[in-house]
Amino acid sequence: MSIYMILTILFFLASLAGLWKIFIKAGYKGWEAIIPFYNIYIWMKVIDKPLWWYVFILIPFINVFTVLLMVVETLKCFRKDGLGEQALGVLVPFIFLPYLGFSNKEQYTHPQKLPKIKKSAAREWADAIIFAVIAATIIRTFLLEAYTIPTSSMEKSLLVGDYLFVSKIAYGPKIPQTPLAFPFAHHTLPLTDHTKSYLEWIRLPHYRYPGIRKVRNNDLVVFNYPEGDTVALQLQNQSYYDLVRVHGREQIWRNYDITARPVDKRENYIKRCVGIPGDTILMKNGVIHINGQVLEDPPDTQHNYRVVSDGTPVSQRAITRLNITEWGQTGRGNYKMAMTEDAANEIARLSNVTEVEKATRRQDQRERHIFPHDPRFSWNEDNFGPLFIPAKGSTIDINTENIVLYERIISVYEGNELLVDGDQIFINGEEVSSYTFRMDYFWMIGDNRHNSADSRFWGFVPEDHVVGRAMFVWLSLDPAKNFPRSIRFDKSMRVIR
Repeated sequence: MSIYMILTILFFLASLAGLWKIFIKAGYKGWEAIIPFYNIYIWMKVIDKPLWWYVFILIPFINVFTVLLMVVETLKCFRKDGLGEQALGVLVPFIFLPYLGFSNKEQYTHPQKLPKIKKSAAREWADAIIFAVIAATIIRTFLLEAYTIPTSSMEKSLLVGDYLFVSKIAYGPKIPQTPLAFPFAHHTLPLTDHTKSYLEWIRLPHYRYPGIRKVRNNDLVVFNYPEGDTVALQLQNQSYYDLVRVHGREQIWRNYDITARPVDKRENYIKRCVGIPGDTILMKNGVIHINGQVLEDPPDTQHNYRVVSDGTPVSQRAITRLNITEWGQTGRGNYKMAMTEDAANEIARLSNVTEVEKATRRQDQRERHIFPHDPRFSWNEDNFGPLFIPAKGSTIDINTENIVLYERIISVYEGNELLVDGDQIFINGEEVSSYTFRMDYFWMIGDNRHNSADSRFWGFVPEDHVVGRAMFVWLSLDPAKNFPRSIRFDKSMRVIR
């Protein structure tokens, strides 16, 4: 059992023990503190709050705010009215509640008998802001976080301008590796270009609490960008490693500011997980095969199509009606359109369209930007593999031919010293012919298949990079229109599939 899980259990038991003694001081039975749901009922009586508060306990995420507010109200019953005391009580209830319960110096007073304390407007605002920040930070870190879709890599499943909620508890919340950080900022302070929003004085090892489920094939997953460990600050939207491959390391380091980022501060990406640990993935002519079986594309998956007309223009009205947003004319009567299969079938029915064909690359057409960026593997965006996706504890034979596929896993993600010397491979100074993986890995691809930088470009996503599962779009705005016309009512308030 991980030290984090042990600490979590100890903190929970300490809080219950504190409530046990507080209940006794308030005139109730101590054992009532350990009965699920009933203990909340008694707790509300201790702090003299109406029973309709119980409704908030039953609402996910709202219940976190409610419990923290109950902690504050409990502190008031022990005359702990200071701003610092209440902030500490919310941050470390597993320390403060036992102290109030077990300390002979701390005496309980029923709320109706407490003297009225007049607070200044500034203090009222400070109390509200601090409580909101702490509660929201806990929810954002361990339960639910809001994200915005910035690019079209997931069209039409997710649109540019979609505002969505991502569940951290679906796959299990992670312990923050850099817990000392500015609230609600990711890796850069607001109103600055390059100033870090976090301190690295404390670097915690990776740990994920148990989740509701495992990542499955075709889940929409938010994760930290694997190649985001090193960043050219002036070109943050481009892969540092791709820049080095194209321009050379010396030029990149001479012309740009280079920084390193811990896992939890790397850019957040959202893609569809098409390959899970233990799968063997093969993509042939744009069709994904998992363990020899075709993986059906979600209905809104887009591919590039080559459209040929009789020389007259394809109907702009049809293009707009079918919501084809990425298209262009490549010659007289020739078009390239990114669209779903249903849209492609509609375009093919137009009277002046003579041909609609999926624009896939030839199998022998190697693309240098495609993983593993090695001439021995002539892979491209539509044809790659077969490739084994490592599972924790799985062992593979390694040699100088396939080491390029797994070298980043071995050396970067799992922290080994890797050396390839002629026909020999050394890991941590020892010659090896096999390797056993210490983490699970995933293969992520965008639904807009020909306009997505994904695992085909940079390889595997380690389990410690997985953030959560995309669950719900609460608002969708069209960036091309002005508010309120920009609201896509038909795309807002929808469950993500």
